[in-house]
Amino acid sequence: MSFDVVTFGEAMIRLSPPNFMRFEQANSLDLKVGGAELNTAVGLARLGHSSAWVSRLTDNPLGRLIANHARAASVSTEHVVWTKDDRVGVYFLEFGAAPRASSVIYDRKGAAIANIKPGTVPWAKVFAGAKWFHVTGITPGLSASAAEVTKESLVAAKAAGLQTSIDLNYRVKLWSPAEAGKCMADLMAYCDVLITTEEDIERVFGIKGKNYEEAADLTAQRFGLKIIAITVRENPLVWKNSWTAIAYQQGNILRTKTYEVEIVDRLGAGDSFAAGFIHGMLTGDLQNALDFGVAMSALKHSIPGDFAWLTRDEVEAMLKGGGLRISR
Repeated sequence: MSFDVVTFGEAMIRLSPPNFMRFEQANSLDLKVGGAELNTAVGLARLGHSSAWVSRLTDNPLGRLIANHARAASVSTEHVVWTKDDRVGVYFLEFGAAPRASSVIYDRKGAAIANIKPGTVPWAKVFAGAKWFHVTGITPGLSASAAEVTKESLVAAKAAGLQTSIDLNYRVKLWSPAEAGKCMADLMAYCDVLITTEEDIERVFGIKGKNYEEAADLTAQRFGLKIIAITVRENPLVWKNSWTAIAYQQGNILRTKTYEVEIVDRLGAGDSFAAGFIHGMLTGDLQNALDFGVAMSALKHSIPGDFAWLTRDEVEAMLKGGGLRISR
């Protein structure tokens, strides 16, 4: 079958101590599944789009666990590449509360996705009939071969006539700013929509503007980008933030509502923004995309785990000014 949206990248198993405990005092760990591109595919599936996630997974109970979670959220895994080799990545999340920040420990070295090779995925078949392709800067940071396949996928997506989006999503624990900058600058030639933060633009591309708007303009000029979306977070407390975004298109800046969010779990919020934004672009215009992306990601902050277990009706109610009274 063909899909509205295809994403490509890593997913891992997430383990966290309950009730804000430190790892050193924990007796049990809560298990979730997440990964930037899979989270985005899930968000789009929840909004009613047919979505597929492409990756490479080890054919063992942990790999099958990840695939099961994807399918449970209505995301197709038919183009996942299975291998008997390598392993599944794991990350350990310790929730903090002000003044102690949350922290992550990665155990992903040698994961199956890092050893994916060009020519492994039949991209022409994957993209047949599809409308949109989404990747992030996490995947090419995993290994040189993963970077090659990321470029291969974007080239194939453009050849197939898809719209493409890249979430810059810089991870300091994966690669240096110089390494990321060189690789991601090369990928911008195949990008229609860049999703990022002002901080990542500066760290990866060395671009610093007087404000968000100038940073977007300078980035668009350097790479010839059509659209740039910049998410904006202010976090005076670990569990209470303000959240909004701007969108840039041909010198024009669009804005949307700012939400005050009480955070249950912020992981996956940026991926939910990407999902809502892509949904808005597929069903309307750029303002619709910005509004929907910010509203959906604001709601995601209230949900445990990486996945946005939301419906389109819930996001649309939020856009209409839904209140905090109990729904009954």
